[in-house]
Amino acid sequence: MVIRRPTRKPGKRSLGFTLVELMIVISIIIILLSIAVPMYKQSLLHTKETVLRDDLFSLRNLIDEYTYDKKKAPQSLDDLVSGGYIRALPKDPFTNAADWQVTQEDVSIALDQTQPGIDDVHSSSNQVSTEGTPYNTW
Repeated sequence: MVIRRPTRKPGKRSLGFTLVELMIVISIIIILLSIAVPMYKQSLLHTKETVLRDDLFSLRNLIDEYTYDKKKAPQSLDDLVSGGYIRALPKDPFTNAADWQVTQEDVSIALDQTQPGIDDVHSSSNQVSTEGTPYNTW
């Protein structure tokens, strides 16, 4: 008994991919990923920096509004929440917590106030920005 191999009909291509074709496609995907992943990480970092700038701007404005309205600076950031100036303290995008560093007013410049309070707010992160400055100095 003789076993015969099935023969291909001329003009009909076999189904499937060759190993070389698969390796080329995988190589192209790896090259594209090696370009896309760093760009994605960079865009996430820029987004966090933008959120931090916006949060700091908002908190500083709220501190000023509280000071002008109440004729005294807030003693803590929680005073902004209890005074109805903000619903909740935003989270620092780099520490993922509402652990802002506050700067107290100098007693000599606290005009018409019985006790000095918060003058400025900064991030608690010790990381360095893309500009080369630490986030806690913004």
